[in-house]
Amino acid sequence: MTVHFVGAGPGAPDLITVRGRDIIARCNVCLYAGSLVPRELLTYCPPGARIIDTAPLSLEAIVAEFKRATDAGEDVVRLHSGDLSIWSAMGEQVRELEALGIPYTVTPGVPSFAAAAALLRRELTLPEVAQSLVLTRTGGRASSMPPKETLANFAATGTTLAIHLSIHALERVVEELLPHYGEACPVAIVYRASWPDEQIIEGELATICKTAGEARPERTALIFVGPALAAKNFRNSALYDIDYQRRFRGAR
Repeated sequence: MTVHFVGAGPGAPDLITVRGRDIIARCNVCLYAGSLVPRELLTYCPPGARIIDTAPLSLEAIVAEFKRATDAGEDVVRLHSGDLSIWSAMGEQVRELEALGIPYTVTPGVPSFAAAAALLRRELTLPEVAQSLVLTRTGGRASSMPPKETLANFAATGTTLAIHLSIHALERVVEELLPHYGEACPVAIVYRASWPDEQIIEGELATICKTAGEARPERTALIFVGPALAAKNFRNSALYDIDYQRRFRGAR
């Protein structure tokens, strides 16, 4: 028996990986985060599968399901939204599985920031504009932020920020970023990228709160900030320059 953690992707059912889809199809037990994972993915479950929405469950109740499946010799697929490497709460479940000696695998998924960038049709790293992407959030009830992981510290780099789980604190986000990026810095708020009700709100740092207004989305909105969002006159990458010799092009 094995527990298979699978990143379900950002929302659209066809954005799950082929490997993830195939794992769902062969597991007799499916635990999924019902508040974020589309129910369409459950159609891949085999007939008669035990399907459990973990949204109302505690960690202890989820682990109890793992133990029940172990005793029954049933493989489990554990579906989380996006990718498992960030803000998935997989770490605490893995710790419990290791303590119990239950084997597990991890299959990555399309992260929400990638789906949001695709909806914006933007490259978040541009030559001599931004060569890094910071994935961060503001502190909340579920998890406080380590002392050095402040928006101001990340903003001091001037690179692209992808601020998750923070739309409720938009005014505070703007206040902390303004001294570093300036009023005219582009901002994009992306709500539920790849879902049928996806939405984009674009503006500048000084006016984004007003632009968002009463239509401000909740919870799963992602805030992008940085000059790469609107840069036009950036230098071309050397990667495809005719004079750039590399291993796969061959030297002249």
